[in-house]
Amino acid sequence: MAGTLATGAGGSAGSALAGRANFFLCDIFDAIPKDDLATMEHPVFSLSTRPDLRVLSYEHRGTQIEVTPSVKGLATIHDKDILIFCVSQLMAALNAGREVTRRLTLRAHDLLVATNRETSGDAYRRLVEAFERLAGTRIRTNITTGDVEVTSGFGLIESWEIVRKTRGGRMVSVAVTLSEWLFRAVLSKSVLTLSRDYFRLRKPLERRIYELARKHCGRQEGWRVSVEVLLKKSGSNSPKRVFRKMIRDMIAADTLPDYVLSEEPGDIVRVSPRVLLVEGPAPGSVAAGGPGPLSPEIHDRVREILPGIDVHALEAEWRAFWESSGRPRLRSPGAAFIGFARARAARG
Repeated sequence: MAGTLATGAGGSAGSALAGRANFFLCDIFDAIPKDDLATMEHPVFSLSTRPDLRVLSYEHRGTQIEVTPSVKGLATIHDKDILIFCVSQLMAALNAGREVTRRLTLRAHDLLVATNRETSGDAYRRLVEAFERLAGTRIRTNITTGDVEVTSGFGLIESWEIVRKTRGGRMVSVAVTLSEWLFRAVLSKSVLTLSRDYFRLRKPLERRIYELARKHCGRQEGWRVSVEVLLKKSGSNSPKRVFRKMIRDMIAADTLPDYVLSEEPGDIVRVSPRVLLVEGPAPGSVAAGGPGPLSPEIHDRVREILPGIDVHALEAEWRAFWESSGRPRLRSPGAAFIGFARARAARG
C-alpha cells in the first residue's frame, strides 16, 4: 500500500487536505482483520441484498438498539467491510506505536483487495453506495464502548469524501471520519481478530453467524444457543422455520472459517472450533510437548505464505506429520507450522 498520495487529474491530494484536521493514512498492507465487539455481539447491519428501508429495533438483556436508514437504505453486512478495514488499519498502527485519529485516508483499490472484492468499475460504484449507506444509517443505543455509554444518535461513519479521482471519475483515495463511538472501541481495543476467509463468505447470514461464533465461542470448547436467540441476535427478518432451514443448510455446507455448526436436541445450535483452543496440558498440547492450539495470527501468517490455501487442512496435515515423526517436543508450535508452510511453498 502506498505511503503517500499521488497527484491526479483532480489536483494535489496534499492540497485537498490542506488546512484540515490531522488524518491517519491507511498504509499497512498486511493488517490483520479486526472487528469491534459491539457490532459482533448485536445486530446493527442489514442482511438484505436489496435496499432495506426498515427501522430496526432490538432489545436483549438490557441492551437496546434502534437503527434508522437513510433514503439509500440501511448499511449492510457487506458495507461493514469498510469499517473492518479501517479498524484493522488503526489497530495495526496502535500495536506499532503509531498515533491514530478517527479521520482516515485510504486507497480504494487497497480496500477492495483487502476485502476480497473485484476491482472493476462496477466495484468502485458499489463502494460509493456503501459509503453513502454507512454515513446515512443512524443508530441510537445504550451499548457501551470504551467504558462510555452512548444514548444519543450517531452514524456508523461521521463523513466521507473522495479526495482524488482518476480522469475517468473513478475514486482513488477516500477520506473517512469514523464515529466517536467506533473510535472509542478502537482506542480501548474492544476488538477481535477475524479470519481473512471471512471476506470469502458471500451470503450475509454466513457472515453474521461467523461473527457471533467468533464473539461467543472464541477459544472455548463450544457455544450452545437456541435457534430463537440466534435468530434474534443475527438480525435476520426471516420467520423462525425459514431461519432454522437456513441454519441447517449452513451446517450441511460447512463453509464457516474456524468453526463448525451442529444441531442438538431442543432446537439448539452448537458452535465448535475446528481446532480446539482450550488451555491446559491435554495430550498433544504445548504443555505436553505437542503442537497445541494455534492462534488466528499464526493462521494469518500461513495464509500470507500460501495465498488461497485451506489453512485448516494444512494444519491437519502438519499435525499428522508431527504424529508420524514420533511426537517430538516443540518449543514453538507456531514457528514450526510456519516453517512447514514455507517448505510447502518452496516445493511449489
